[in-house]
Amino acid sequence: MPGAARSVEAAPNRPVLSKILGISWWNIGWIPLVGAALLTIIGIAAIGTTEPDLAARQWVYAIVGVAAAAVFVLPLPAIIEKWSPGVFMLTLGSLVLLVAPGVPEAIVRARNGSRCWIDLGPLDIQPAEFAKIAWILACAWWLRRAADLRTRTGVLLPIILTAVPVLLILMQPDLGTALLFFPTLLAMLLTQGARRLHLGIVVVSALLLAPATYPILKPHQRARIDSLIAQLTGDDRYNRTIGFQADRARTLVGAGGFSGNGSEGAQNLVRFNALPEEHNDMIFAVVACRWGFLGGLTVIALEVAVVAGAMWVAVTSRDHFGKLVGTGVGAMLGFQAFVNIGMTVGIVPITGLTLPFVSSGGSSIVASWIAIGILFSIAARDARGRPIMGGSAARGSA
Repeated sequence: MPGAARSVEAAPNRPVLSKILGISWWNIGWIPLVGAALLTIIGIAAIGTTEPDLAARQWVYAIVGVAAAAVFVLPLPAIIEKWSPGVFMLTLGSLVLLVAPGVPEAIVRARNGSRCWIDLGPLDIQPAEFAKIAWILACAWWLRRAADLRTRTGVLLPIILTAVPVLLILMQPDLGTALLFFPTLLAMLLTQGARRLHLGIVVVSALLLAPATYPILKPHQRARIDSLIAQLTGDDRYNRTIGFQADRARTLVGAGGFSGNGSEGAQNLVRFNALPEEHNDMIFAVVACRWGFLGGLTVIALEVAVVAGAMWVAVTSRDHFGKLVGTGVGAMLGFQAFVNIGMTVGIVPITGLTLPFVSSGGSSIVASWIAIGILFSIAARDARGRPIMGGSAARGSA
């Protein structure tokens, strides 16, 4: 039959195409990719509610991010692993540049008291965003070669190594980004087989020592913690000072109701309430105000899909490097989304973290899309770089 003949002839084309490109197009990597794409579109629409010019710019950043993701799909995971330490050292160098004395203001200019951006003329680069991804890759490279993570020394060494970028980011200062590293490291250590007892001791020690860091925080950071505690106890004395942003965000989330206020209504509400950083840190409040509970729930579901997809890539990867990278990317994006949404609805202090794929910002969205490209590359190949077909590695002839 002609139809049968066509199906028989078409069958070999799929492995041939995969062999030529080195990947399989049918893989789990589509889950985080589609979730990230939908979040990006929602984010641009939300940014355009009050900042049409920034929304147009975000389209450009998104296209650059997708192109960067496509570039990272092409190399074999083994190649990405090989270059991970070098890339990490480059990002450390950029973090040092931000805090080094004597750097001209034309290159690094303080904004709102923070030195987080490198000025490249028409573009501003935030190295910490790329350092997060480079650190995950370098950490996966190191953990894959670690002698024994089931000892206290084996667990402490990666913690000490992680402290280097964390301290550099804290010096900018950027507390929010710095907080993402250690929860991600714990997830990667668990994946690699570290003992839960040792990790539990580290976590409990950190929780016990956390109050001791309060006196060394900057005044505005301490004030944000005080504001959150007051809010949780029903005290509104900070609502017109340090707690203004959190109070306005909660008001707009509640104003969205079940189905939202539409574009014009949300625009008026956001402007009337004078929400600071509505296109960036507080973008979830704009989403909830414009599309209501349904819109907020959709964004949460898509963030969960991205994280679950990354973890699924980790579980199904046949290579330890792929498992660790999938776990690291999923843990970091998940924790970042939780903190951002949590600070918007008033359950965690405001730390200046963006909502992955949704908030305005070139470095953030490009770095996040690079992570998606790496996940897709890992999901589409087995440990030897062969395309994965139907859940198993394609078998080629010798």
